[in-house]
Amino acid sequence: MAAAYLDKLNDQQRAAVVFGLDGPALPPPLLVIAGAGSGKTSMLAHRVAHLLVKGADPRRILLMTFSRRAASELTERVARITRQAMGTPVAAEALTWTGTFHAVGARILREHALSIGLHPDFSIHDREDSADLMNLSRHGLGLSKTESRFPTKGTCLAIYSRAVNSEEPLAVVLRAHFPWCAGWEAQLKQLFGAYVTAKQAQNVLDYDDLLLAWAQVMADPGFAAHLGAAWDHVLIDEYQDTNRLQARILLALKPDGRGLTVVGDDAQSIYAFRAADVRNILDFPASFAPRADVVTLERNYRSTQPILAAANAVIAGAAERYTKDLWSDRASAAKPRLVTVATEALQARYMVDRILEDREAGMRLKDQAVLFRTSSHAVQIEVELTRRNVPYVKFGGLKFLDSAHVKDLLSILRLARNPRDRVAGFRVLQLIPGIGPRAAGRILDALDLAADPRAAWEQITPPPKASADWPGFAAAMTTDAPWPAALGLARAWYDPHLDRLHEDAESRRADLLQLEQIAAGHPSAEAFLTELTLDPPDATSDQAGAPLKDEDYLILSTIHSAKGQEWRSVHILNAVDGCIPSDLGTGTTRDLEEERRLLYVAMTRAKDHLTLGLPLRFYVSQQTRNGDRHVYAMRTRFIPGSILDRFETLNWSPAVQADAVRPAPAPIDVAARMRSMWR
Repeated sequence: MAAAYLDKLNDQQRAAVVFGLDGPALPPPLLVIAGAGSGKTSMLAHRVAHLLVKGADPRRILLMTFSRRAASELTERVARITRQAMGTPVAAEALTWTGTFHAVGARILREHALSIGLHPDFSIHDREDSADLMNLSRHGLGLSKTESRFPTKGTCLAIYSRAVNSEEPLAVVLRAHFPWCAGWEAQLKQLFGAYVTAKQAQNVLDYDDLLLAWAQVMADPGFAAHLGAAWDHVLIDEYQDTNRLQARILLALKPDGRGLTVVGDDAQSIYAFRAADVRNILDFPASFAPRADVVTLERNYRSTQPILAAANAVIAGAAERYTKDLWSDRASAAKPRLVTVATEALQARYMVDRILEDREAGMRLKDQAVLFRTSSHAVQIEVELTRRNVPYVKFGGLKFLDSAHVKDLLSILRLARNPRDRVAGFRVLQLIPGIGPRAAGRILDALDLAADPRAAWEQITPPPKASADWPGFAAAMTTDAPWPAALGLARAWYDPHLDRLHEDAESRRADLLQLEQIAAGHPSAEAFLTELTLDPPDATSDQAGAPLKDEDYLILSTIHSAKGQEWRSVHILNAVDGCIPSDLGTGTTRDLEEERRLLYVAMTRAKDHLTLGLPLRFYVSQQTRNGDRHVYAMRTRFIPGSILDRFETLNWSPAVQADAVRPAPAPIDVAARMRSMWR
């Protein structure tokens, strides 16, 4: 007889939840193919709860997700389900090994640091800090002075990251993804060696190191067996988004697959630009002997059946996939709409008309979204929304940690804990009036030579112009204040510099106070810095702007940023070849298949209404004698004529306005008016 807490699950979900848990032995490996909107999170939370009800030790369960928010949501659901099942909830804190791949990796590396050649107080660099250190290494090798332009620091870091995460040789990475840099292969290899040496000398790890070092540890059979034995059950969410390093780590943890459950959807694998490899999920069953079992979740709880019929038809053209046919009991007479218009400007006009009509009919702007392949595709609709005074939020832009004042304070905290962190040191020292790059370099060199760099702060003689500020700074670097008071002291030292450096100091000061409140919820500086680096908040207060008058706004988002989201009404821009698929995404079959999955992901965000725009003519700015020109586009190849019956097709052009019959206004002399302004 099924337990009451499983009653709300459908048959496929229940099969995935109870799979292999009816006996004392660890369950065989399981792959759950969870279609869009199929209740994946609910299923995964119920499986964890079912393990706990069956007597599993929560400390011996490893649950890895791709965001801190997803991990938090899962553990909260587990607490609710176990409360229903057992009367007493298993608190989220009991699931001690829950988090992102990178966060779990950081914890493992820190706990075993002394056994694997690391210092337990290592700093973790975010992308910007890593790029700065890459630049220091670049300058140190003289690569910034080459006759032909050497790749920038950001490009160098992207190449390095791609090579590490894809586990591909540098030559292959350059040829496939950075062909314009292929001539620098030897110099890049030298640079990456210097970059790794610099990181190790400064006791820092970058974002990629958290996986790379973990994978290196797992390559040792003794350590792999030791770590693998720490958990009876390993559950992985969004497995289609893993890269080769992550897959290698996972298979080393559970080489026989016992106790291993992975959940994902090959049709939603859209992050190849981050080195995610769809082959991980496609090849998962064959990675074990005998093959892993596969359970498919096909019932969709999000979209109407006509939307699913169209999305199924699009993804059915994929060259290789797990076969599934999403279905819903949400009947509707409204098919997804394919709207052909003459230009992008008319596409924007049509969509804004529909958005405002739906708003007048009672649908909030927040329940509607406009999705696009790349941010540049949204220019015309942003202009139209602005012209018609429609508030909107566009997902993208600066992250919290990318703002200067937040990076300053975190660098102060990192430098106080690790004086050999040269990236943090260069940033912080140059906050002090009278210290420039050269003086900062000399001070950091002296710290490198010191037997006790922390004590050396008070022995260093600063430049004369910085002598007044130095004692307070040295005291901030050597304080033994407990956590989180240490952050408060760092903020107090930085506070007067905030007024000196920024005109909008007050809004930035509010960010730092918020940062201090966040810090209070962490047990140590290491835990705080690690979590904030790996999973930062989204935006800063000085970017938020004034509150919207009616607190309602339309969502604009790239398709990549929209994954995991849903709206009642979704509008997809530029469903034409050259945009979806992108003209840069048609080089290989693998690229083209990911473009197909992008369109599928965009379509399955819609709950009730779906519109795809098909502008025929695009204006392309060319620096030629002919000036601007235009090109004609065709409907995306992912919607061939054979599946058009799943859509409602419409050709739209605006009605002729009566403005043409109005009398012309009296002429005016604008030039004369402009001259008169200065008389």
